[in-house]
Amino acid sequence: MVISCAVVGVLAFPQIAGAMHIMEGYLPLGHSIVWSVISLPFLAFGVIGLRRALAKNKRMLILLAMSGAFIFVISSLKIPSVTGSCSHMTGTGLSAILFGPMITCVLGIIVLVFQAILLAHGGLTTLGANTFSMALAGPFITWVLYKCGKKANLNKKVNVFVAVLIGSFATYIITALQLAIAHPSETGGIAASAASFLGVFAPTQVPLSILEGVLTVLIVIGMESFAEPELREIAFIEGSK
Repeated sequence: MVISCAVVGVLAFPQIAGAMHIMEGYLPLGHSIVWSVISLPFLAFGVIGLRRALAKNKRMLILLAMSGAFIFVISSLKIPSVTGSCSHMTGTGLSAILFGPMITCVLGIIVLVFQAILLAHGGLTTLGANTFSMALAGPFITWVLYKCGKKANLNKKVNVFVAVLIGSFATYIITALQLAIAHPSETGGIAASAASFLGVFAPTQVPLSILEGVLTVLIVIGMESFAEPELREIAFIEGSK
């Protein structure tokens, strides 16, 4: 109910679209095509993996719906930056640690399409680039870090926090690189342009990444209390009760 009300609230009060998704028309057509081609195979693997997972366990639908709603709501809440841009959390870390990066890619692109159409947040021509940064690179880094922390027997809450924090900020490092490649600086080239874009993102994105890590830990704690059977089904909680 809370998630549903939050979604309605986001849709009921439109906001100026100056957020961290790359806006419509900001990338040259060639760049948009390249990022789309790169992202497409991962999306295909994600769809195949999702179908296989659902065939084995229908109860995953509850967690998938919750994860998708979390991504939509939290990445739609844009916070103005002192540098003139806007920042937002990604929300993909939760799905990445629950289902892995491929399934998260499917959830991410669904969210990005709805945001581009309903909220003018991002764009359809830049969908491939936004998918790569927010629905692929960030979740993949989160997933790898979480798996490494798990093998190292790191405390689960600390592991989730660190993985989500770094994965969230990595999304914006990738975004900065995408923008720098498309719009290199006349003096310093791609490196100088990337540093400039990161300078715009960092003042708000660093604290937001920390906040996203904390929120994800709190959600995991709640899920372990109220959705323990579902978490055991996807092996997030190991062992039998």
